Amino acid sequence: MKDEAMQEWIEHTEDLIAALVEDGTNEEVHHTIEHHFSSVDFDTLEKAAVAAFKMGLEVEEPEEAELETGEKVFAFDIITEQALDFDIIIAETETMFNLAKQCKVDYDGWGTYFEE
Repeated sequence: MKDEAMQEWIEHTEDLIAALVEDGTNEEVHHTIEHHFSSVDFDTLEKAAVAAFKMGLEVEEPEEAELETGEKVFAFDIITEQALDFDIIIAETETMFNLAKQCKVDYDGWGTYFEE
């Protein structure tokens, strides 16, 4: 049984792919997938970014962001190029989720862009 948080990302993935397909995104091309990570502690986040880099992943520079509550957090994205395929993206999401858990940062899900 998947843990409850991972189950939410599975549902998020199903919903997001379905919405993109319904809107007419080009399913034949790879999509740029942005996996989002955050932490209130910069050092912890930076260690997660280094761990991801060592895994061979494309890691963007950590940045400071402000939540709706006004709280400051630090965040970075891991970028991949994937077919819009549930099994591929969910396996990748599980890897990212586990990386975040292992590094004690928050996994904030993934997003992508509509492709013509």
